[in-house]
Amino acid sequence: MFPSLPQPWASFLEELDGLLDERFDFHCIGGFAAVVAYNLPRSTNDLDYFTLTPHNRMGHVEQLAGRGSALARKHRVHLHRAAVASLPEDYEARLSEVYPGHFTNIRLYVPDPYDLVLSKLSRNSDTDRDDVKHLSSELSLDPNVLRERYGRELRTIQIGEINERDQTLEFWIEAYFSKS
Repeated sequence: MFPSLPQPWASFLEELDGLLDERFDFHCIGGFAAVVAYNLPRSTNDLDYFTLTPHNRMGHVEQLAGRGSALARKHRVHLHRAAVASLPEDYEARLSEVYPGHFTNIRLYVPDPYDLVLSKLSRNSDTDRDDVKHLSSELSLDPNVLRERYGRELRTIQIGEINERDQTLEFWIEAYFSKS
């Protein structure tokens, strides 16, 4: 069971839902996914999404609810397409819908916690590390699952310095995950 949708997100998404004329599926990532699905105790002013279906309507949705839109100005939150993100190859098979049946036209999906952690690996900001620390402790994540999924589904598709990603993952496991 997911926690209740916090404000201002509930009002923002309900208003957006009323403006849409067909079903839109959002694959949410980042802080929004961690807040709404995994009890991350911080706020976020953007809903990062990696995929939107139907893809050909992305411009329409961004116009309605992206940064600078009337809806964003009203609620002080906005949608943001995360054009660059590193997600494991099979993340879609592990998505969970949050708030099913709550909206008429919006479906929000979040990655499983291991995929969400791995999506933060390449950026590795202070906020990302805080989020990883929370997710690992709150959910008692198994470092072996994280390491195995990284090796099988993400390492081979990484762009940039692979050794840096390997080292970051091992640092995270040492610093934030229970020993297994």
